[in-house]
Amino acid sequence: MSVLRSSAVWAVWVPATIISFFLIALAWPFDRRGNVMHNICVLWAKVLVAVSGVRVSVRGLGNVPKGSPVLFLSNHQGAFDILALQSVLPVQFRWVAKKSLFKVPFVGWSMRLAGYISIDRENPAEAMKSMEEAAFKMDRGSSVVIFPEGTRSETGSLLPFKRGAFMLAKKCGRPIVPVAINGTGGILKKGGFIVNPMKVSISIGSPIDIGSSDEKELRNMTKRQVEAMLKGAAELA
Repeated sequence: MSVLRSSAVWAVWVPATIISFFLIALAWPFDRRGNVMHNICVLWAKVLVAVSGVRVSVRGLGNVPKGSPVLFLSNHQGAFDILALQSVLPVQFRWVAKKSLFKVPFVGWSMRLAGYISIDRENPAEAMKSMEEAAFKMDRGSSVVIFPEGTRSETGSLLPFKRGAFMLAKKCGRPIVPVAINGTGGILKKGGFIVNPMKVSISIGSPIDIGSSDEKELRNMTKRQVEAMLKGAAELA
């Protein structure tokens, strides 16, 4: 049954992704800030989440500041994190995502056209340019989303948070909004085909003002909030 159901899901996912790409390509000449293209990506994500049978619950939407960009920092459990977050965050934002994702046909092409930001973590100079681009996007009014672990956790436990996100926070002076996502790890395994409908919880924490805190302090404050929200989600599950 899971194979048949997954086949049906992919039968919707693939054409929806191709159609979204062409809509984004049509919007690109008239939407250089990327706001309309981002909204197309949001609609794409909502369709894919619904078709997958995944149920996403969100707590803490009131913690998202209105009218000014922030830096969302989320833990990373699986490939479905992007779809889940894309479908629920209620503001204009741009992803900072690994470079290889931008090479995926249609998905990566759409991300590039929409102004999302690729990062090569193995190349410090290129990674710094990506952080500068993210700061520029925030100066122009878009929030930014980063997985500070840099890669998905295979166990669900938090991996060490890398410095880049907190260097960006200090550079742009925008608040950090911690995000904890739980339940995505088993939906679509790395390199797999089977799509498992599961419950996903997303918790949005209280904004952290940069103030005079250094990178280490910001990293610790962010990680403590994410850990606490993950613990709370596990207790409610």
